[in-house]
Amino acid sequence: MDYHDIITIEPGKRSGKLCIRGMRITVYDILEYLASGMTQEEILEDFSELTSEDIKACLAFAADREKRLFVVSV
Repeated sequence: MDYHDIITIEPGKRSGKLCIRGMRITVYDILEYLASGMTQEEILEDFSELTSEDIKACLAFAADREKRLFVVSV
């Protein structure tokens, strides 16, 4: 999934954190909700401005970031 059109960064919004489509909802917020056990449906009910594509974009971003992470052994 290409999340680049969904995940945005604006310096004056949420201290420059990664947000969803210019809203004040951050990628971290969505990932934290999912990690705490909320379902996609519950998130969409609580935040009617979000779409399932927004949540998928957050997951794709996290997967991409994880893929780029590497460990250096000492």
